[in-house]
Amino acid sequence: MSSLSAITKPRLSFWQIWNMSFGFLGIQFGFALQNANTSRIFQTLDAKPEDLAAYWLAAPITGLIVQPIVGFYSDRTWHPTWGRRRPYFTIGAILASLALCFMPNSPALWVAVGMLWIMDASINISMEPFRAFVGDMLPPAQRTTGFAMQSFFIGTGAVVASLLPYIFSNWLNIPNTAEEGTVPDSVKYSFYVGAFMLFVTVMWTVFSTKEYPPTAEQHEKLKSREKRKLENEEISRKRFFKYGLALVLIGITIAALVLNTEVEKELYVLPGGLILFGALFLLSGMYIRQQRSYLGIVHMASDFLNMPKTMVQLARVQFFSWFALFSMWIYTTPVVTKYFYNAADSTGQAYNDGADWVNFLFAVYNGVAALAAFVLPVAAKYSSRKLTHLVALTLGGLGLASFYFLQNPNLLILSMVGVGIAWASILSIPYAMLSGSLPAEKMGYYMGVFNFFIVIPQIIAGTILGFLLKHAFGGESIYILVTGGVSMIVAGLLSLRVDDRDEVVMRQAK
Repeated sequence: MSSLSAITKPRLSFWQIWNMSFGFLGIQFGFALQNANTSRIFQTLDAKPEDLAAYWLAAPITGLIVQPIVGFYSDRTWHPTWGRRRPYFTIGAILASLALCFMPNSPALWVAVGMLWIMDASINISMEPFRAFVGDMLPPAQRTTGFAMQSFFIGTGAVVASLLPYIFSNWLNIPNTAEEGTVPDSVKYSFYVGAFMLFVTVMWTVFSTKEYPPTAEQHEKLKSREKRKLENEEISRKRFFKYGLALVLIGITIAALVLNTEVEKELYVLPGGLILFGALFLLSGMYIRQQRSYLGIVHMASDFLNMPKTMVQLARVQFFSWFALFSMWIYTTPVVTKYFYNAADSTGQAYNDGADWVNFLFAVYNGVAALAAFVLPVAAKYSSRKLTHLVALTLGGLGLASFYFLQNPNLLILSMVGVGIAWASILSIPYAMLSGSLPAEKMGYYMGVFNFFIVIPQIIAGTILGFLLKHAFGGESIYILVTGGVSMIVAGLLSLRVDDRDEVVMRQAK
């Protein structure tokens, strides 16, 4: 194919968009199996419940590190046969499939924790370029559809993968128990199926979709160090030292406060991240002083400080959206078991019935998200993406808040319908709005950085919700879900302030 600008890219057919997004089905198999079964594997290998959160920090930290790096270098990659993003799809799929096969066979806890790092990093290597892939391949008018297709595969993959252990155990009579220190066969076989699906679906996308090659000018810039040097090097160097020193000092101060107070150990991640980012800015400043501003780390630091306005606006939307989601994922089980099943003993029948109902409710919202993914582009077309996102997030927020007012657990299905609509919108519309504001040559990197605004609320939620539960809500976890509902509605309102450039372009085109 010839090189095409963002404006002259042709419209793709439904099946072309299907093919380029199909790999997300397998990627979600991997994530869903990881999310649902990793704690079970850790506890099988004698992990203490109070340590699980610390072990789980591997997932957000690897995403925080891997996605911007993979995005940055996929922007600067081109192979005549494999293209720009597809080499990363392939490498990630191979590594993630192997990790999924090995994870449930880990012989010791430390091995399983290490495998979580490897597995999450590998899945991220494949997943991150998929976001940029839509921006690369689709014209502005089809980007909402492209990201909605990814949402459909995310929802479908989550439902099926989450049910795999149940299917193997209850339909195929494969044991869901095993001797001490051994993961049950029902879980192992689920991971093997997940590995197969991840590899096959990603490779389907790799071989069914061709990418647009870079222009001669872009190709020359990729090879030339001089052309990759920063403009205004001295200004950038001063900014790097200024921000780097400030971040390091703030990080050290927070770490000292954490050290002298009794708070959750996960909170150490926050000052650690600040110190790490500060050190990277200082290092970038040193490289500029050495006349090496062509290096990737310097460009990543510069691009981070020069994020597009739309991306900064969407960061606020993402923060409140994902804070609400993590509130739901962490506290739905204790809320349902306590307030709807009147159960506190985790070994009792009532508690486990409630926990099973939560699994069903989560399958409901993922299934609704898969269906809503096809409705959202139509709603956005006839209104706007901002208004559609506001309505979807409001429905999700009301769904979470409704837990406080309902008494019949069966009615929670209606609550999760609202959450499912919001989930579909969160996975598609912000990315569609973002892609129109990004320079094409930096699409992968900025999509990776955008992941920060998913990871940071996860870390904050994991550290302050326990404090709020104990000191503000008197141990009543139902108020956490209400807080999550309010947070989601706030995110919807903030979406109205986003500068959606694609929609401006499309209106002018009409």
